Amino acid sequence: MPANVVLPITAGLLASGIAVGGYFYAGLWPASQIFGSTLIAPRRPGEIALTFDDGPNGDYTLRLLDTLAAAQVHASFFLVGDFACQQPEIVRTLAAAGHVIGTHTQTHPNLFRTAPLRVREEITSGKATVEDIIGQPVRFFRPPFGARRPDALRICRELGMTPALWNAMTSDWSATSAEVIVNGLTPKLDRNQRRGYASNVVLHDGGHRALGTDRTPSITAAARLLRLYASSRKFVTLADWV
Repeated sequence: MPANVVLPITAGLLASGIAVGGYFYAGLWPASQIFGSTLIAPRRPGEIALTFDDGPNGDYTLRLLDTLAAAQVHASFFLVGDFACQQPEIVRTLAAAGHVIGTHTQTHPNLFRTAPLRVREEITSGKATVEDIIGQPVRFFRPPFGARRPDALRICRELGMTPALWNAMTSDWSATSAEVIVNGLTPKLDRNQRRGYASNVVLHDGGHRALGTDRTPSITAAARLLRLYASSRKFVTLADWV
């Protein structure tokens, strides 16, 4: 290969790498707005929105409901349609208690790498399933894993929903103790506060692979966060921000 060909090829590979990296950032990074605007958190320091993904999940969701009720706090729940179908009474209990109910698709696929027709089906079915159970419109959508493409966000808005991501998360789905979860979240909540933003916190009351996933650490962590910030922050739902 001639020496003068090396530089263009190297530059081309570098440009391709940057493009690929940018595409993944746009579709997977929670704060990215490149593929379309999403609800993260407003400039309202002092507010915390607790959100829970992958439910409903039997007794774990019910225990969480008791925890929230004891603290007189409402939260936002993003439900998997298939699980909602199997536990409609829990879904109705969530709605009756005044919590915000959103959809997390029907079966929890990664929409970043899902065929376009199925993307539409997952979002549409997930919304319809929950609406049929609670008898009221679903206003919020959270893409599983936070993964989205422009078509997913466009479909979401066509259906009258606000796509919601987050700015505070830990790996609570794999953590073995509430202490690990809380210690991972509190620096992020405090950082958001210093920067002048509210905190949109993700925890999990279910597991997307199966019903019955043990979420005791996450529920205990939620209780500790409620106690820790009871006097210094205001707990809100995502509906308070739109």
